[in-house]
Amino acid sequence: MSEELIKAAKQSLISYNEKDWAKAEEVHTADFVYEEVATHRRAEGISDVLEIWKAWGAGFPDSKATFHDAQASGNTVVLEKTWTGTHTGPLVTPDGIVEATGKSFSMRAISVIVVRNGKVALSRQYFDLNTMLSQLGLS
Repeated sequence: MSEELIKAAKQSLISYNEKDWAKAEEVHTADFVYEEVATHRRAEGISDVLEIWKAWGAGFPDSKATFHDAQASGNTVVLEKTWTGTHTGPLVTPDGIVEATGKSFSMRAISVIVVRNGKVALSRQYFDLNTMLSQLGLS
């Protein structure tokens, strides 16, 4: 059971890695909730979440998560990963547009993901935004 939960949880991040927005719609529940603790952003429903993900993807087209460890308990999965990417496009943020720096980042992160009926219902992202901004020369 836990291997199935972990596989379902990873599909959320894999859909982002591949920038496959149709796949993202398939692997999340209709009432999917996404939270970025570091940025204080929260979105409900896959269409609102995809706006955030597409903005990250536009700023960092090569951005992706690489998995290191996964633990499952009940219907919750914790994924340890590293995010990497190169800032080659404009990044749309709630505070405005950040023009491309051409610099790369690499940061460790954790996702807490709740799976319901084989689909991701909640994804809470924990990452060190200051590390990323520092590596991009933006802090």
